Formats: sequence, structure tokens, C-alpha cells
Amino acid sequence: MQNGSEKTQAVIFDMDGVLTDSEPLICESAMAMFGELGLTVQAADFEPFVGTGENRYLGGVAEKYGLEIDLMAAKRRTYEIYLSLVPLRLNAFPGAVDLVTACRRANLKTAVGSSADLIKVHANLVHIGLPPDGWSAVVTAEDVTRRKPHPDLFLKAAERMRVNPAACVVIEDAPNGIRAARAAGMHCVAVAQTFDAVSLAEADRIFARISDVRCEDL
Repeated sequence: MQNGSEKTQAVIFDMDGVLTDSEPLICESAMAMFGELGLTVQAADFEPFVGTGENRYLGGVAEKYGLEIDLMAAKRRTYEIYLSLVPLRLNAFPGAVDLVTACRRANLKTAVGSSADLIKVHANLVHIGLPPDGWSAVVTAEDVTRRKPHPDLFLKAAERMRVNPAACVVIEDAPNGIRAARAAGMHCVAVAQTFDAVSLAEADRIFARISDVRCEDL
């Protein structure tokens, strides 16, 4: 994919909903955590906050219901539940590992840019056989002050790879991530694995699933 006059040199992958089918698991974990606090919430309550990181993911739902929470304690408990599910139920999306491998064989740099915390990113990547040390860069919530839809995560990934942002393509599954990619001056390919194609209309290209994406498309 040509970014103006720039040929693609690097591909930045979102993690949740792109590489791993983790969105339902983190939602289930968060719902269980709120249940322990005596609040029944719905999966749809989390949708506006998908891709923004767990602070906003949990905090936004708490605000909706007027519940004051200890955010750090709530996040720790959510991750405890989530990490117990990873070995049992987390999977890579079909085609995700193959696409990362193909990009690397094509001499493209590869990075992960995720609003999730490192503990979650590390667990997911190790479990699906794409450990952090195999990437050109891994950028997580702890690495930036502002998370998606701000561009900081993706700009940090480009900086660490020493690649011009205009030479990066981002693969995303959520509107907040697409907005972050556009704000970073990067092209964005969306996969409709979490949201429908209509919700992803701001992307440059939309595919039904990551298994439909070829390295040549990037």
C-alpha cells in the first residue's frame, strides 16, 4: 500500500480483536468484576470504549452507572479473571499468525500497538506464539500518556522502528483505533471482526477478517 509517496516499510497490528479473539474475554472478565462489586452491567456498555485501554474501558462503564471505583484495584481484579481464561479460551484469529509471518518474510517491520497494559499484551502474544521479542516494537498503555483514539501509540511504534509514520500501515478492528491511525498520518486496514463494516468506514480498506488480508494488500 502506497502512503502518498511513501512505500510501506512497517505494519502495526492492534492486538485485541485483530490478532487475538480477546475482546469477548476481557468483556466477560470486566462484567464479572463489576458483578463482584454488586453491579450488573451489559456487554454493550463497553462498546464505546473498545480500543481505548482498560482504564477507560472500566472507568467509562463505572461512570455510566454512577459507580465510584478504585480503578487500579478494579483493573487488577479484571486482569486476574482474564489471565485465568487465557490458557483455556484465548485463540489467535485464523490467518493472523500467517500474516505477521508473511510481512516479516517480505522484510517489513512489524509492531504491536495496543491500548492494553503490558501484562495483558505479553500474555496474549506468548499464548498465540508471537512473543514480544519477535517484534520490531511492542507499544502498550504504559508507554504513552494518551491512548487511542489519540495517535500516540502508533507514533511511538514508528519512532521505535525508526520508520516515517507515512510509511506505516495499521491493522485495526475498532473505530477508536482507526481514528488513531488517521491522526498519526498512517494508512489503516480494518478487519470487521469486532465491529461491522459500517462502523469501520473511516479505514482505507475493510476486510471481513484478517485471514482475507494478504501481505500484498499492505
